[in-house]
Amino acid sequence: MQYEENIRVALRALIDHKFRSFLTMLGIIFGVASVITMLSIGEGAKREAIAKYQDLGVNNIIIREKKLSDQELEEVRAKFSPGLSLQDASVIKEIVPGVIYTSSQSELSTDVKYTDKSAKSTVIGITPEFVNIMNYKTGQGEFIGEKHYDAALRVCVLGAGVARTLFGSENSIGKMVKIGDQWFEVSGVLQSKTLFTETVGELAARDLNNDIYIPLSTFLNRFTHENMLASQIQQITVQVASSERLVEASTLINGILQRHHFNNEDYNIVIPFELLRQEEKERQIYNFLLGAIAAISLVVGGIGIMNIMLATVMERTREIGIRRAIGARKSDIMSQFVTEAVAISITGGIIGVILGVTLSLSVSLFTDIKTVIPLYSVLVAFGFSVIVGISFGYLPAKNAANLKPIESIRYE
Repeated sequence: MQYEENIRVALRALIDHKFRSFLTMLGIIFGVASVITMLSIGEGAKREAIAKYQDLGVNNIIIREKKLSDQELEEVRAKFSPGLSLQDASVIKEIVPGVIYTSSQSELSTDVKYTDKSAKSTVIGITPEFVNIMNYKTGQGEFIGEKHYDAALRVCVLGAGVARTLFGSENSIGKMVKIGDQWFEVSGVLQSKTLFTETVGELAARDLNNDIYIPLSTFLNRFTHENMLASQIQQITVQVASSERLVEASTLINGILQRHHFNNEDYNIVIPFELLRQEEKERQIYNFLLGAIAAISLVVGGIGIMNIMLATVMERTREIGIRRAIGARKSDIMSQFVTEAVAISITGGIIGVILGVTLSLSVSLFTDIKTVIPLYSVLVAFGFSVIVGISFGYLPAKNAANLKPIESIRYE
């Protein structure tokens, strides 16, 4: 029997028993759709994680002032630790091999106002090296540079969120905003950044879009922290030439800080690259588990195909006997029934792909979960559905091929 005839017979069998064929396909449809949806959710989460840590810089080492209670802070200062300082940043850059840039920053939460609008924001004083280290880009205007820092100018760069709150669609460049009790000219607006919803050292739940950046020299001259025992700066970001030297560099940095801080651990060291690798490993396990759970639906669908095909063989026993009697070989009979099983799987796979893509887009559209549909998820899900059809269609096809012609013709 020719392959073209097998396909025609398979399609005619599907059409003649539409409802039964649809019920048989359901397992394949939901299996393929669930695999695609699960993997698209996992891929979306992976890309968000990568974007999140790229904002911190995957070749960076972040040293943060540790959050201490007033009593703990008094004890640390009594033990002669000055806290993080510009001197720490200078010594790290001078001593640690492979360091390209170091950027110091100091922070203060305050209100920012423009006309009758106000927003709660974190004001961050930065050095010019900040823009070389971090993956920050302005959507409008320019970022803090050497000229702003050296002259301690009262200029600021707004995060996308605070700019939207204060100015809406109005152009903010050159406008004056009041930060605390100081007036600053807006020199730039950042592009939208990723929200940190997971704990990254001291950066837990940090919305970068509500930050405002000013020169560190201006910050130290015009703002004071509520707690006079607070460190001079709150963060030092160190960029290393190679990610392979991050752990080695962080160990050396820790040794330097321990000497400068008299063995007081009033700081945390965070390596975004290590966090990213750990999260990627967790995501791979997560995606594997989700894919395995979803694949169970395909296996169940395959069992359904096998059951229906076994019943079909029984229904068409006389037909099989007649075909064998007029010259059809065992291989022709097997090919016919395997083709029918594969036709069911392919049809169910196509419907499942359409449903899976639709579900993935719907999840992204109607929820806060970002989904990305990778090509491999469609290929894996569809390919697995075809393999299921061939695998679970083989036994019924073999049973059909082994029927004896004379007994089959007599079968009622």
